[in-house]
Amino acid sequence: MSAPDFPARSQLSEEVARFVRKRIFDGSYPAGQYVRLDQLAAELGVSVTPVREALFGLRAEGLLDQQPHRGFVVLPLTGRDIVDVADVQAHIGGELAARAAARMDDDAVRAIEAIQDQLEAAYAAADEERAVRLNHEFHRAINVAAGSPKLAQLMSQITRYAPESVFPIVAGYPAESIRHHRRVLAALAGRDEDRARSAMAEHLASGAAPLIDHLIEHGVLDGRDQD
Repeated sequence: MSAPDFPARSQLSEEVARFVRKRIFDGSYPAGQYVRLDQLAAELGVSVTPVREALFGLRAEGLLDQQPHRGFVVLPLTGRDIVDVADVQAHIGGELAARAAARMDDDAVRAIEAIQDQLEAAYAAADEERAVRLNHEFHRAINVAAGSPKLAQLMSQITRYAPESVFPIVAGYPAESIRHHRRVLAALAGRDEDRARSAMAEHLASGAAPLIDHLIEHGVLDGRDQD
């Protein structure tokens, strides 16, 4: 797996954290493996400072543990972890979508529809990196439109626990996601708060099961140890 070309900017530690999260969720960093600070910094071509900040952040998220004199080690994931994150996302994301439906005008809806059109094109082209970015933009636009910045910020923090970079390669997920997004857009266009809430909640909760199956298939989760 080649290292990406990270730009020098203040968000560098988060870019490093995103890189490590992807390796954890794609099985490149299995549970029990040590993530060496100096080695990772050299691999990515960055200083140890943003790498250290990133690893401390991932420790706070429960993906890594820090062991004295040994460094950071990858913690095991469980199916319950995945379901818990999806359920919290569904609850908060549904409320944000409902509030957005009550506030959005036609121009705002059209802007999100344009993002969705680009996202579907990225899926069709198997452009995983672009699909991840556009999917994030789709949800962020709705969350911002809700006019509830603290709730949107909380949603952003929770999303860090979800392996967004994995979803485009989960079997059947892109098609299902497109269907769900179109239902959300229809509810927003109709200013239907209840439909927007239920459509978004269903969308965010439904990703847990296929993701768990994908992670088991790729050895990230132990299929014998799922609740």
